[in-house]
Amino acid sequence: MTHRSGRHFLQIPGPTNVPERILRAIDRATVDHRGPEMARLGREVLEGLKAVFRTNQPVIIFPASGTGAWEAALVNTLSPGDAVLMVETGHFAALWSRMAYRLGLAVELLPTDWRRGADPAAVEARLRQDLARRIKAVCVVHNETSTGVTSRIPAIRAAIDAAGHPALFMVDTVSSLASIDYRHDEWGVDVSVACSQKGLMLPPGLSFNCAGEKARRAAEAAKLPRAYWNWEEMVAANRSGFFPYTPATNLLYGLREALAMLQEEGLANVFARHARHAEATRRAVHAWSLEVLCALPEEASATLTAVMVPPGHDADHLREVILERYDLSLGIGLGKLAGRVFRIGHLGNFNDLMLMGTLCGVEMGLADAGVPHHKGGVDAAMDYLCGRSPAGIRAAA
Repeated sequence: MTHRSGRHFLQIPGPTNVPERILRAIDRATVDHRGPEMARLGREVLEGLKAVFRTNQPVIIFPASGTGAWEAALVNTLSPGDAVLMVETGHFAALWSRMAYRLGLAVELLPTDWRRGADPAAVEARLRQDLARRIKAVCVVHNETSTGVTSRIPAIRAAIDAAGHPALFMVDTVSSLASIDYRHDEWGVDVSVACSQKGLMLPPGLSFNCAGEKARRAAEAAKLPRAYWNWEEMVAANRSGFFPYTPATNLLYGLREALAMLQEEGLANVFARHARHAEATRRAVHAWSLEVLCALPEEASATLTAVMVPPGHDADHLREVILERYDLSLGIGLGKLAGRVFRIGHLGNFNDLMLMGTLCGVEMGLADAGVPHHKGGVDAAMDYLCGRSPAGIRAAA
């Protein structure tokens, strides 16, 4: 095996690079999960997460991936045969709807072309038609990781309210939490779903539900089977800082460090940093004369950019060339986007030089793989980051 010097560039949109501070926090002796040290840690991280979700409601931590958080949100609030309205904005929204179907729910999909977010008008129109109030929940992915499209959650909430519909509002924040502005309470979300390996800068292994009062009331009557995922058992144990079963103790130490890092930088600054890197990336893409998958500028993601390759070219071949020659990992195209797009992750523990290294690798790889493009994407991004806006470089679209 050929030795590769230097660091590997992991620029997929999650799992993201784990900072040294967090690695060092995780790298410690395991403690008694029933002892006083764990109680203090539990209370600290549970309270700290509220600031990230912008909520006064309980945040529940499960040892699981984001998929587990999806299931917890559904089984705690719904009963067999309940109708759920889900917006298919991309691959992960489709997977969530498939899970709901397997759990015995009556799934109704509102499709998109995967280039746009959830349409508030379409949600409102469908809910107005539901005179019998059969639909019990509306499920939307805030930031679709497969497409780089961010749905307008406040507008979806306004659409539900305009229809006068009592459905629960569930939002997947897996690739937006701690990277893109998100406000559980202010935006009227009933259940927020998240996990550890994106904006929280941790390895995979923790998942989260933020459960509002309306959702917890629904849980009292919900009939879908749940044992491991039971919210109330978690909330009851969490009051003293403990968990009803063995938690991922060392990941919780990492979570405490991640929350400290976010607090030190300030969430507003975190969001601005992500938006800045996203804009620089889109400017590079346009300078290459390639197309960003997201069709609407106001819905372009701040955490990743999905880039379309020209017809007749294979995005997966491009990714393979870039990985082999420059030790840079980019995200694959998922579902119906397979082979058509590659995804540049720019979230988590990330700075200007890391972005420039990533974009250099992409530009060199485009040339190596024979993908038609214009040179100058790296220059366009660098000019933007340095406060220069040369003529001829278009703003992101």
